[in-house]
Amino acid sequence: MIRSIKILFVVELLILTTYFYSFIFFINLQVASASALFVILGASYAYKKMVDSQVASGNYEEKRDTLDETEDPYGLYDEEPINEASVEELDLKAIVKEEKAKIKTFSTQSIKQGARGSVSLFRIMPYVFLALGFIALKNNDLLNLTIYLPSLLVGIITGSIVTKGVMK
Repeated sequence: MIRSIKILFVVELLILTTYFYSFIFFINLQVASASALFVILGASYAYKKMVDSQVASGNYEEKRDTLDETEDPYGLYDEEPINEASVEELDLKAIVKEEKAKIKTFSTQSIKQGARGSVSLFRIMPYVFLALGFIALKNNDLLNLTIYLPSLLVGIITGSIVTKGVMK
């Protein structure tokens, strides 16, 4: 946490030094990097909350590792025994019911869970800040896209570094 604050402080100090170069450069850099930083932090925090709630509710399924899925996508080499009974002995209705139960369907619970993660205020507010900052710069004739667009990268890099330190 202290490391993240130090990183934010250093980045902000570097941004403030650009004020002596040009006010337009400074304001574009400040608004763009802050917007991108808030978007990354908000999305990371909302995702962390969603994962924590899934784990707490026990509503998750264990998946096979990527290499196993690539080599054996249909699970032909699994350790589970294959039913080698004759056709007359098989209960096809029970097998069909069992296979249908394995298929995931959309339910109101799953839709609610997905909507909660994507419509979180932690995700929406940074995008509102991004849009309003862009509009404010444009309306005040301060927007310079050659500065603004690369400055988004500063916020993205800072946000990803900070979230790695905070979201452990």
